[in-house]
Amino acid sequence: MEYPRSYSSSSSSSHYFNNHLQEEEERLNSVTSLNYSQSHYHPSTAAYHHCLATLKGHTSSYVSSLTLSGNFLYTGSSDREIRSWDRSLLQSEFDHHSSSAANMVLAGKGAVKSLVVQSDMLFSAHQDHKIRVWKIRSHDNEAHNQKCTRVATLPTLGDRATKVLIPKNHVQIRRHKKSTWVHHVDTVSVLALSGDGALLYSVSWDRTIKIWRTRDFTCLESVNNAHEDAINAMAVSTDGLVYSGSADKKIKVWKRVEGEKKHILVDILEKHNSGINALALSCDETLLYSGACDRSILVWEKREAVEEEEEEGGGYNGKMVVVGKLKGHTKSILCLAVVSDLVCSGSADKTIRVWRKGNNNNEYSCLAVLEGHNGPVKCLTTVVDDGDPCDEGSSFLVYSGSLDCDVKVWKIFVPPL
Repeated sequence: MEYPRSYSSSSSSSHYFNNHLQEEEERLNSVTSLNYSQSHYHPSTAAYHHCLATLKGHTSSYVSSLTLSGNFLYTGSSDREIRSWDRSLLQSEFDHHSSSAANMVLAGKGAVKSLVVQSDMLFSAHQDHKIRVWKIRSHDNEAHNQKCTRVATLPTLGDRATKVLIPKNHVQIRRHKKSTWVHHVDTVSVLALSGDGALLYSVSWDRTIKIWRTRDFTCLESVNNAHEDAINAMAVSTDGLVYSGSADKKIKVWKRVEGEKKHILVDILEKHNSGINALALSCDETLLYSGACDRSILVWEKREAVEEEEEEGGGYNGKMVVVGKLKGHTKSILCLAVVSDLVCSGSADKTIRVWRKGNNNNEYSCLAVLEGHNGPVKCLTTVVDDGDPCDEGSSFLVYSGSLDCDVKVWKIFVPPL
């Protein structure tokens, strides 16, 4: 099975991780823990949750990615499968088998690492170093059926042809091998869209960030050697900031300066003591959440200015300040998802934790621990449950994909603060 470059199931990696666990804990002690035990809260404030459905379409391969778009859930597997599921058929409490998947396509080699949707276009990132673009159409005039047809593979043939004959467009990728800068040369790990959908960002284990124009799929820019190791995570804000997280233990912040064509590095965030696997922005984008192999979720706050003594105190990196950490998972954090004031985290410990931010950015509680997967939780997405309005709280749906090959649909009811 394929894991993020910073996480391995091998016995040697486990031995290394255990030997360094105490050292990592000591290094993280400078960051205040924000989560409070559930026992400190009255039972009336606890979240009610249960598993609505288990989707078993990926029977021989683990679930490596998922995303939501409208009434459909899209899932990608380690065995090059992409499936779509009609969410309206998943709201009853029974197990769903492969017949519930409205559509399935096979693409490339290896795992489907990331999925994003823009309008009627689905973009998929793959272990075979490529990005594929799919046109989504309703099938047989039935709203609950879809057909995905591949319309492009990035980089496109036209994009490659215009670059290949010009020497300056070639970069060294190995000692005796070169490639044009529009090519990823290792697993494409994450995709993300700009706020207006005009740009597609991709990051890779080849340590590059690439920016593509969604209108014609042209590669506009490549940030080479963006990190010192594989890039496993990315988040893009509506104001154009790009956050990348790597196995080199760093989060880097990039921004395109107005009037310039290139992204520049504006910040480096260093507090984790192991590889970073997941990043997520709060709904108002003032907070960044990062999850790593050190079992911690760090909370970073965007601030316009701080006093000099705060900078010298160690939490200040450019415009991002560490306000604390969320502790509770017993193994690596593999994925994060945000909805409303909730943060959901999936871990190699096979659980999903649901955290709620209080009235202040340094107040958090763990509302629920979702148990039921038989393998590490690899990917998550969340959405408000509009179909179940309630005056006495809020209802949410959480979709989780695991190395146990299952996708689970969870319903969470959260009482008011």
